[in-house]
Amino acid sequence: MSSENPNIAEKSPFESHAEVIVRMFPSDANPAGNVFGGEILKHIDMVAGIVAQRHAQSNAVTVSMDSVNFLKPVFVGNVLTLNARINYVHKSSMEIEVKAEAEDIVTGIRTVTGTAFVTFVALDKNGKPRSVPKLSLKTDDDRTKFEEGKIRMDNRLKNRQK
Repeated sequence: MSSENPNIAEKSPFESHAEVIVRMFPSDANPAGNVFGGEILKHIDMVAGIVAQRHAQSNAVTVSMDSVNFLKPVFVGNVLTLNARINYVHKSSMEIEVKAEAEDIVTGIRTVTGTAFVTFVALDKNGKPRSVPKLSLKTDDDRTKFEEGKIRMDNRLKNRQK
């Protein structure tokens, strides 16, 4: 693994947070007007990647996407808002949590439509894993999400070795 970047200090989850807002169109959906799950996954991966690259200040690639839950449908015409935050870091890997929310802009009703955890690995200029900054855990919520993320990461690693 590449050496750590000495210019990067610890970062709080807030510093890497990202929000993306996308309007859903007929090309994003089936004939009934339900947005394709794959279209939503594409946006989840994109916003999680922004968080990972902001945190690592380098290229980062998707390693896994798990605990993806489609809770409610997203419809053509909805505005999809994706909020992403980093929960956990370990050497070169990072767990990003994404919450998807659909808004009917006519009624103003917002509904949580999905959640996901996406793992990224930071890469150096040669495409090799590189160390990422530690997380500065400033709030009880940050500490709780970090501990929960550590448990999920340990489980991911165990499942990969099977």
